[in-house]
Amino acid sequence: MIRTDDAPVAVIGAGPAGLMAAETLATAGRPVVVVERMPSPARKLLIAGRGGLNLTHTEPPGRFLDRYGTARARLEAAIAGFPPEALRAWCEGLGQPTFVGSSGRVFPVAFKASPLLRAWLARLAALGVELRTRHRWTGWDAAGSLLLEGPAGEPATLRPAATVLALGGASWPRLGADGRWVATLRARGVPVSPLLPSNAGIRVPWSAHLRERFAGAPLKRIAARVAAPGLPERPAVRGEMVVTAAGLEGGAVYALSAALREALATGEARLLLDLRPDLEAAELARRLGAPRRGQSLGSVLRKGLGLSPVAAALLREGTDGPAALPADPAALAARIKALALPVAGMAGLERAISTAGGLCWEALDSRLMLRDLPGVFAAGEMLDWDAPTGGYLLQASFATGRAAALGALAWLGAAGDAPPAPG
Repeated sequence: MIRTDDAPVAVIGAGPAGLMAAETLATAGRPVVVVERMPSPARKLLIAGRGGLNLTHTEPPGRFLDRYGTARARLEAAIAGFPPEALRAWCEGLGQPTFVGSSGRVFPVAFKASPLLRAWLARLAALGVELRTRHRWTGWDAAGSLLLEGPAGEPATLRPAATVLALGGASWPRLGADGRWVATLRARGVPVSPLLPSNAGIRVPWSAHLRERFAGAPLKRIAARVAAPGLPERPAVRGEMVVTAAGLEGGAVYALSAALREALATGEARLLLDLRPDLEAAELARRLGAPRRGQSLGSVLRKGLGLSPVAAALLREGTDGPAALPADPAALAARIKALALPVAGMAGLERAISTAGGLCWEALDSRLMLRDLPGVFAAGEMLDWDAPTGGYLLQASFATGRAAALGALAWLGAAGDAPPAPG
């Protein structure tokens, strides 16, 4: 029989939230076992690091918290307890200094995740954290022990003093977070909202001509907004996109994920592109109406208005191929400023950067403990919050991982030798 004071705290999931929870618990002197279904930890973090590993952002705290939308109040305490400056200091302590880019985003000087992860895992090993890879958590038995499935499918159990769930959402499931925990928690009566793609591309019904000719072409220095019947107009987002065979991807469309999901729910979503946001419609109409001196309209669009070939092709896009452009300069200028593209849907979770939805906040107390499962805490992307790219995703994952661990430590201190009994 395992004595409760010798029992480890289990952390399920070895992503940023889970590893931060493990470090916080182990630093406090608790034995920790991290259970990870993949062969190695933090695979999604490593993939994110290929693009530079945007850790956090330096904008003012109020504006930073506003990026979390309706979850702002729920995340405020966790982020205040581990704010961006604390995350940067933590990286420095691992021998990985950071720098601030021109946009205010924070990156490690190494500009990749692998050195940071190696140093982090070495610290966790020195703290005595046990990492069990190739083990999937499948629920609890009647006595409250964790049910695990080993590398060859063999069953195992673990009786922890407390548990921190950090299982991620369901985006890029081949990297580890497949969302199978949703059914496990719902079976215990825990409310979980549907997992939806966020920071994801969109599907647009291109003509065969545009798909074959321009897939992979970038749209630079544009602005975009979302329109749908009955929804208020929202500010446009400036940035870049890439035309794909299926639709559009890129930072500007990712930033509109929440608005796109809301618009798609109406059954008629459109993406409005401003292909020249730095020029007013009147100036565009003036240039279009000027004498052409032998130039074709296509040449005027490219040379006189500075539109790229793919932007000019989008203006002509029809479901069956290129269509005629308006002859009236004012009408064509209006089209350039608000090119309406029908949105057929979001790209799937398998290609989304992050997940919206998840474990409902009413299921958790202020310590991030599940109200109906004493001693079970949750952190990271499996919680019901959403945020744009720019450092907000990782910051909230690190911060909630730490907050859940602190909640577990407080509960263990108050609970004494009473073990959790979710079974």
